[in-house]
Amino acid sequence: MHFVTRFLLSATSPDHFPTPARTFDAPEVAFLGRSNVGKSSLINALLGAPEAKVSSTPGRTRAINFFALHKIAGKSGGTNFAPRPSLIFADLPGYGYAKLSKSISAEWPTFIEPYLGERRQLALCLCLVDTNIPPQPSDTLLINALHAMQRPHLVVGTKSDRLSGNQLAKSLAALCKAHEVDRVLPASSKSPGGVKALWPEILGVLED
Repeated sequence: MHFVTRFLLSATSPDHFPTPARTFDAPEVAFLGRSNVGKSSLINALLGAPEAKVSSTPGRTRAINFFALHKIAGKSGGTNFAPRPSLIFADLPGYGYAKLSKSISAEWPTFIEPYLGERRQLALCLCLVDTNIPPQPSDTLLINALHAMQRPHLVVGTKSDRLSGNQLAKSLAALCKAHEVDRVLPASSKSPGGVKALWPEILGVLED
């Protein structure tokens, strides 16, 4: 499936969230993770275009940035696309440079908690964790919070291209144990096919 991507808006308040009239209630996929985990780079790799701004300065993203994905009509690469978006990507601000409290959103702007807790269109949360560093308690807090909210979520291990096969296997096993999850899906914005396994998970929300 091929998409044309259009930037929708940046939201710093629940009042700024896209309305159903604008998104036609398309399911939303949220990207969450610590600052500098590679959220924007992964989004760009998925989209095949530099839609999300990438910065070397951790914590640069201070708003929820929404992107609409429109299915291309006709042959791949064509310019015609469906007027209604099929999916919405939401790039959330990173955390980790300010400690998360038990409520996880206390150090985040107040609009993050309403989005995660109340957003009806939110269909899947992708929790990005860095495979190159030890498991982080702040990531565990996020995963536990989403579990408590009963939000569908998947833990994705970023920057997996930097590790050898054996190193990656050990890292993924450590992350699964620390975060008490059955699997961590490795992904990379740098290697060919680094996001190939992630797309079916995302497109699964269209089948629900």
